[in-house]
Amino acid sequence: MSLITLYYFPTPNGRKVAIALEEMRIPYTLEMVQIFANEQLRPEYLDICPNGRIPALLDRAADGTRIPIFESGAILLHLGRKSGEFYPVRHEGRRAWVDAWVFWQMAGLGPMSGQITWFTRAAAKPGRDPRDTSLALHRFTKEVRRLYGVLERQLAGREFICDEYSIADMASWPWVDQHHSYVGDLREFPNIRAWHARIAARPAVERAMRLGLDRVQLPAPQAEPGADA
Repeated sequence: MSLITLYYFPTPNGRKVAIALEEMRIPYTLEMVQIFANEQLRPEYLDICPNGRIPALLDRAADGTRIPIFESGAILLHLGRKSGEFYPVRHEGRRAWVDAWVFWQMAGLGPMSGQITWFTRAAAKPGRDPRDTSLALHRFTKEVRRLYGVLERQLAGREFICDEYSIADMASWPWVDQHHSYVGDLREFPNIRAWHARIAARPAVERAMRLGLDRVQLPAPQAEPGADA
């Protein structure tokens, strides 16, 4: 029986945790959280994730004590410590560098990309004047392109963000996988394009990207869940 339960929906933040679990070969039980049906707001889920977002993870200590974790970056750090893989737990400098890039994704790449998604959908709503959202889209698109530039420079001469494949790559890759929605194709970001292809070819990533797709409940037309963390 698996000690870990992953509360999941196939969004970029959900997928980063799925990638980590698959890469680390940690057994887990999958619990779908249908965000378009607002299951992330149910009291039993809020007991695990007070923020009401996905993903969340429930682990167990050796004595059976519950270890609930929310926020995808915190989950990645926990899994890295637990497995000892893809996270240099015994090397302070390398670990701090991986932490920095995980936090970079959590604070910048993910939220800024998500804002583009939200305002694009808002602009497309019937009766909504697209000019109402044009300034916001301009601001967030400009910032996402700046962040892609940061990542492009970091990947110069490197196969992975922190030289060795790590949870830093797992954190950013699912967001970059949606690059067509944010920056178009990756022709002007050749280092990112090569990095993206390199990770996409990993069997664990392929498995994670298929996870839960057959169990997704489609949204109502007016739904705006905002439930990805």
